[in-house]
Amino acid sequence: MALQGIVPITIALTEGDFHTLWAPKWREHGQEWQAFLGYGDDVYLFRSTGELLAFIESDARHDLRDHPKWQAFQHEDAARVVPGKRGYCDVIGVPELLAGRPSHENVTGAARAVAVARSLGDVIDSTTIGSFFSSYSVLANLERGADHYAVENGESEWSAVGRAVLSNWDRVVDELDGCYVIPEQDASAVEAAQKKVEAAEEARERARIEEEKAAEEAASQIDPYDASLWGTAGIDPVKIAIEGRTLYTLRTYVDGQPVFLGHFGQIYTFNNRRAMLRWLAEHDEHDLAATATWSEIMDGINGGTLEVTAHPDNTYVFTGLTEDITKGPKEVDTEQMRQAYELLADAADWARDDAVNSVLVANPALQEYIAYMLGGSSGYSPSAPYTAEAEGWRQLENGLVGRFSRF
Repeated sequence: MALQGIVPITIALTEGDFHTLWAPKWREHGQEWQAFLGYGDDVYLFRSTGELLAFIESDARHDLRDHPKWQAFQHEDAARVVPGKRGYCDVIGVPELLAGRPSHENVTGAARAVAVARSLGDVIDSTTIGSFFSSYSVLANLERGADHYAVENGESEWSAVGRAVLSNWDRVVDELDGCYVIPEQDASAVEAAQKKVEAAEEARERARIEEEKAAEEAASQIDPYDASLWGTAGIDPVKIAIEGRTLYTLRTYVDGQPVFLGHFGQIYTFNNRRAMLRWLAEHDEHDLAATATWSEIMDGINGGTLEVTAHPDNTYVFTGLTEDITKGPKEVDTEQMRQAYELLADAADWARDDAVNSVLVANPALQEYIAYMLGGSSGYSPSAPYTAEAEGWRQLENGLVGRFSRF
């Protein structure tokens, strides 16, 4: 059992279920130790988690006070005495577990119980228990889990474990039945402690539910695109609607600068998504081929698993913008213009030319109009007619279309 520190456990013995604390093997000052809650030669077991909590919160002496993690354990809430899913050790039920198939539940359950029984035997220095485990080394393989018994000869080894236990386990249980002490405690202190445990468990459950809700809410807000191959590679399909056509290309950013699917200022565009994938499978003479994650995209293309899906953030609609500008600012979709201008600027930056700036410099009215519409202007208010602004925007669109390889 891969346990560390101090853990609460429930041990099923002949007289019922008992609660205690277990400190699996730890090293200190070059020596290996293991312990249960107790004092001297006595191991302490308790009938309830309330009894256990009342005891460890009292001034009663016990050996675990010397454990290096005792203070940290005592600073946890009252539910620290409640075993987790792996904390139930059905010592009395080991034969029944071994009588079944070597399922995950049966193997892990038997492994927990056997580990605790062996550790108890070591702590109380039981010759009977020590001899049992020395005689049947096959029991150690329980720690390997159910997969160990799923291979060839696994079933026969599982049966060998069962035979060992069937003929000898009663002696181990008898030793453990006589190894413990139940400390006497004040009933009112135990009752108060039990209420603290129950309140702490309820608080933990509420916290768990809140965490699950928060996780579900966070998951619902995660964009599936981010987990796609495009999202993880950071190379995005771009969809462009302009002059009555829909085109596709690709773009990424390297050190904050745009890089398009293309070369020497020409953006390679395609009328449909599958055509773009087919072209990419056969060509690598473009700027994206030099990016760090391009091989990931090619793996998806060559594997036939990649589909072109343009995220809304990478969808640019120019259709109707010029006509809307002519009608007046109220008719223009600001977000549509913002996205369209982003693509215009990115294309010019990638091509390393002043095409966009040249149009704006030659048409100051358009420059002020765009700044006004995108919230970056002060003291300017557009006024009719908007002919110069519309004509300037049309020039920007024409310049972009001129970069496309297919139109």
